[in-house]
Amino acid sequence: MRIAVNALLILVASIESAVAGESNLKSEAVYSAWLQMYDLKFEEAHQTLKRWQEAHPDDCLGPASDAAAYLFSELSRLGSLEAELFVDDNRFKNRKTLEPDARAKALFSERIDQADRLAESTLAKSNADARALFVKILTHGLRADYVALIDGRGVKALSYTKSGRVYVDRLLAADPQAFDAYLGPGVENYLLSLKPIALRLLLRLTGSQVDRETGLEKLRKTASKGYYLEPFAKLLLAVADLRDNHPEKAREILTELHDRFPDNQLYSHELNRLAAAAP
Repeated sequence: MRIAVNALLILVASIESAVAGESNLKSEAVYSAWLQMYDLKFEEAHQTLKRWQEAHPDDCLGPASDAAAYLFSELSRLGSLEAELFVDDNRFKNRKTLEPDARAKALFSERIDQADRLAESTLAKSNADARALFVKILTHGLRADYVALIDGRGVKALSYTKSGRVYVDRLLAADPQAFDAYLGPGVENYLLSLKPIALRLLLRLTGSQVDRETGLEKLRKTASKGYYLEPFAKLLLAVADLRDNHPEKAREILTELHDRFPDNQLYSHELNRLAAAAP
């Protein structure tokens, strides 16, 4: 009888969690570090994560988030975070060769490898552990971003994207409230849908997901209900609005982001550019 009662209590608790829309991926301390990253306060983010990792040495989310801080810092330093690079295809294609910082690259790789090891160790004990599955999504996505935006190796980035997709399905099965999981497929579908038609056909044949509306739908899910990746999803939706010649919608999103992250010059730069282009 006690076993049955305990099982019932666990079931009720899981239902209450789902109804409340809460994901078990959430950590306020790690979230605060992500907010610092979005405001370009990378050293503060590293310090926040260092303290958290000292208290949670076996948790893979810490080093994965620290890797994100190293990547975002490099993208900011190199100017690769400017949204207009994604709006102006010619400028993106003709951008100057980037020279990554060797120390930052080494630390990024070290943290990514550490996160992967810890996640794999956790998944070996429980193959449906939501946090470990989320970290596997993060590590694949961060590797893809690094090789695409810094190394300029788009094909390699696609291989990381495809490899990481299986973890998206597993995470959403384990935790339907993990709305951050939609970001990767959203980015893949939307950005690849912007390629020329012949290339889109080839990408589909090689297993990539290439559907604009599907991509935007998934980005909206992360933007409206995501946690760690919600601001980034909103930035990408602003980029989509700029591409679709909807400056007012883009301005609304960018204004919100600017108000939340006033030290991030990306948002103010884009708002100033929109103001200058206004009739």
